[in-house]
Amino acid sequence: MATSPRTNDAAANPATGGAAPKPVNLALQGGGAHGAFTWGVIDRLLEDGRISVESLVGTSAGAMNAAVTAHGLVTNGRDGARDALERFWRAVSEAALFSPIKPSPLDRWMSVGNLDFSPMFQWFDALTRMASPYQINPANFNPLRDILYEQVDFKRIRANSDIKLFTCATNVNTGRIKVFRTHEMTAERVLASACLPFLYQAVEIEGQHYWDGGYMGNPPLYPLFYECATQDILLVMINPIRMAEVPRSPTAIFDRINEISFNSNLMREMRAIQFVTDLIDKGFDDGGRLKKMRIHTVDAEEQMRRLSTSSKLNAGWPFLCWLRDLGRARGHAFLDEHYDKVGVESSTDVRERFL
Repeated sequence: MATSPRTNDAAANPATGGAAPKPVNLALQGGGAHGAFTWGVIDRLLEDGRISVESLVGTSAGAMNAAVTAHGLVTNGRDGARDALERFWRAVSEAALFSPIKPSPLDRWMSVGNLDFSPMFQWFDALTRMASPYQINPANFNPLRDILYEQVDFKRIRANSDIKLFTCATNVNTGRIKVFRTHEMTAERVLASACLPFLYQAVEIEGQHYWDGGYMGNPPLYPLFYECATQDILLVMINPIRMAEVPRSPTAIFDRINEISFNSNLMREMRAIQFVTDLIDKGFDDGGRLKKMRIHTVDAEEQMRRLSTSSKLNAGWPFLCWLRDLGRARGHAFLDEHYDKVGVESSTDVRERFL
């Protein structure tokens, strides 16, 4: 893939017709292997070229995507970010080749990525409910650590002032959210955002211990209100909000609890956004201190509802490519349907979608 040092510039991008690309803040949800959907969305947005990125905020797999995208953007522009994302997800898939947790023939017949009938998944799932990672993974092996150290230049991210990067984690002892910012970004801080407590030991940073950020913000939006100039937030959603039927099987109930839990803080922040929007629309902006945020979303709820939580551990390349292609298709649809609203108005009805 051909690259150029400044492919974010309008002059290097015929798609904008000479106009500057519209800036957005990317907010990226977490969801294990489902993060490959976000890879596809970002890949399509960057390929199109009419969108530029002021900042990225991500949780868990969203933090991984955010860090890798930021690395690519600061090293080689849009094409650099696209290449970096593909390298990252290929490395994830290659690491998964050594895992015994793979879809069974029945899984492959029943769904595109679920592991519900995989004997090794069932065994591992039961094991994590009886023993902690301090017992079953005493060496704290995490293949993502090596991938991040090898592929992401965090020193360059910290030194760059053009792209803001935020990730979040949950403080184990205080139960509070911790947002890590560009100037302090490291591989360990990204790993803290993706530390599922049933799989990995808590990540220690400066004497504090952290678990997955999804428990407190998936992703947190408030840094984008206060620390970014751009008022457009493009939220890439992985976890479905709505479900057509009441879950009845144990697996379906667990999956729905997981979705609700990891969406809860996002829903509260969206209520706050709508509250501020209503105040501004009524003529009160607190002397200019309140800022109206324009909300845009990209998701694939219908397809994601068909995937169980087990599929978040499926890092097989065919499944990751299916998610990537789905993300590219949804990103393309967003550009076709809502690009003209970016910088003008929200393309998502926050009240209808989240309240």
